[in-house]
Amino acid sequence: MTARQRLGNLGEQAAAEALEGGGYRIVARNHRCRRGEVDLVAERGELLVFVEVRTRASSAFGAPQETVDPKKQRRVIAAARDFLARWRGPERGVRFDVIAVLDGAKGPTLTHLENAFDAGP
Repeated sequence: MTARQRLGNLGEQAAAEALEGGGYRIVARNHRCRRGEVDLVAERGELLVFVEVRTRASSAFGAPQETVDPKKQRRVIAAARDFLARWRGPERGVRFDVIAVLDGAKGPTLTHLENAFDAGP
């Protein structure tokens, strides 16, 4: 495993723990399909939340959330649609969040951006 993969795994684990601490239940991790991937799928109440986790070692080249550009959003949306097509649970509303993780000397710092983007029409 590369250092970049370890950093990404650390960020996803920290994000999952933060979501669970906030009352969410993790339904899936790293759902992949041919057209994209979604890092975490969580549910809370009547809502399914598709979460893109972006982790960086520092903000020297910008904040992690700045890397979730329209192309990345389309890939997450495609993976979310694939997930929903396979979903066997009750019908839910959906939301797309971004969790930005900065790994620092005192541990990761998270910024949770709820409803960061939408699937459009």
